[in-house]
Amino acid sequence: MGAENAMRIAQIAPLIESVPPKLYGGTERVVAWLTDELVRRGHRVTLFASGDSRTSAELVACSATALRLAPEMKDPLPYNVAMLEQIRQRARSFDVLHFHVDYLHYPLMRALGAKALTTLHGRLDLPDLVPVYRMFEDMPVVSISYDQRRPLPWLNWAGNVYHGLPLDLHPFSPRAAGGYLAFLGRICPEKRPDRAIEIARRCGLPLRIAAKVDRADETYFTDHIRPLLTQPGVEFVGEVDERQKSRFLGDALALLFPIDWPEPFGLTMIEAMACGTPVVAWRCGSVPEIVEDGRTGWIVDSVDEAVRAVGACARLDRAGIRRRFEERFSATRMADDYLALYEALRHGEPRTSSWIKPPANAA
Repeated sequence: MGAENAMRIAQIAPLIESVPPKLYGGTERVVAWLTDELVRRGHRVTLFASGDSRTSAELVACSATALRLAPEMKDPLPYNVAMLEQIRQRARSFDVLHFHVDYLHYPLMRALGAKALTTLHGRLDLPDLVPVYRMFEDMPVVSISYDQRRPLPWLNWAGNVYHGLPLDLHPFSPRAAGGYLAFLGRICPEKRPDRAIEIARRCGLPLRIAAKVDRADETYFTDHIRPLLTQPGVEFVGEVDERQKSRFLGDALALLFPIDWPEPFGLTMIEAMACGTPVVAWRCGSVPEIVEDGRTGWIVDSVDEAVRAVGACARLDRAGIRRRFEERFSATRMADDYLALYEALRHGEPRTSSWIKPPANAA
């Protein structure tokens, strides 16, 4: 790419984790992959993130380390306010500012009139969100699944961009060498690790759980999940890094994704697909947009269906699962989608329809 065509892009990440995170962290991982791909294409990218982030872009350190891993940090708000001031000072030097921090920046960006785009990474079905999004319904936003839009269809949806990851991040595993079922993510009620344990028990298969426990979920873990970990065949691994995750997912017979909430995307599903590992997932949130039933996994509505689906996973072609991952969920495709939105934003193109499209995951 010639210098005259390079865009000046700011990526603004949450400070709670580094970019990429050392252990658990979905949003920050996506920001890392997108940022590095944009730099690889010759764009001039500046990343506003924690100081322990690793990136090929120019890094503006807005906290010394990831806030979650800083024991002295009691209140994240001062660090975020300081980050916004650094952004304000440099805002007019960018063609596009791409935010990943919910609505924190809205008053500042409206006042500056800057070219700002916001990817909403979280759930939007919480009543407390309505007043702020009503106040700023003109701000262009990006969904990470069409299902995510359902609670707020009237927002200024500029587009939908599914997450993607580098093709060489997780190597393809042609066979499930470990012979176990996998659960990856957070220990919390909406992720339903208890369902995963019940499914594995009824299948007569070992279950390995690689997950973090947030402070807010410690009571749930202690009261509801820890007693279940004593069952035969259940192993709690804890948090894993990227290298450990590849082996963890690649050796699994299937990833269990038994969620009980409107998951906006579910990054672990495409990480499993990258390894060729099928996904058995509940019909919630974005799942029907990500999993192709009978092709990259199975979509279920009950524990009974999940048990049968696990038995049917051996019929799925792991190489075919990997191919579908490469076709649908690469970092290059994700960057293509965002660059198209950046160009539209620069040229002041009108807002898109807020119509919620049905899942079309055969594309």
